Amino acid sequence: MKPLLRRVDLLVFALCLGPLWIGPTLPAEAGGLEALHSFVSQFQSARGEFVQRVSNGQKTTQSSGQFIFARPGKFRWSYQKPYEQVIVADGERLTVFDRDLNQVTVRKLNDALGATPAAILFGDNALDKSFDLKDAGSRDGIDWLEATPKSHDTTFERIDIGFRGAELASMQLHDALGQTTELVFSHVERNVPVTADTFRFVPPAGADVLQN
Repeated sequence: MKPLLRRVDLLVFALCLGPLWIGPTLPAEAGGLEALHSFVSQFQSARGEFVQRVSNGQKTTQSSGQFIFARPGKFRWSYQKPYEQVIVADGERLTVFDRDLNQVTVRKLNDALGATPAAILFGDNALDKSFDLKDAGSRDGIDWLEATPKSHDTTFERIDIGFRGAELASMQLHDALGQTTELVFSHVERNVPVTADTFRFVPPAGADVLQN
């Protein structure tokens, strides 16, 4: 077991980044909340690379890989280093494949998405249903907002999201175990064409398939 990487709800649902895209400019007085709604409404699909760091105050674990998504609810999140793991959502199901274990886990997407960072990044624009959102001021040229899950059935206590103008600059995830997750994205392409096959996963021969 690789504890900092095997927690699916910490995965992909965890994103923090440097400049993600160059998009329409926002008014100078726009805060983090307005920038977030602009991001959700204007980014219908994207693909790129990521580096993820998970820290518990004593140890930091790093992984990296690639992602692609199409809103709402479709994404493929592939860890490549140091362990291979693929998370795929087709709009109805969330599938996790662990190559080391040769194991596939399938869940209903609505059950897995809930009040997670993935709901912000890959869901629809109804953020107020799952989160209490509020502007959190500006620091070092970044406008921040704080997203607190309304549901208590989540591992995340708070998500801090930062925008530099119209660019998503940072997303810091604080969980109930005292861990912080950060992701840095690169080579991101906005509103790319995608097909349904992109989000279809066929379990490899011999893999254990678990339905949750």
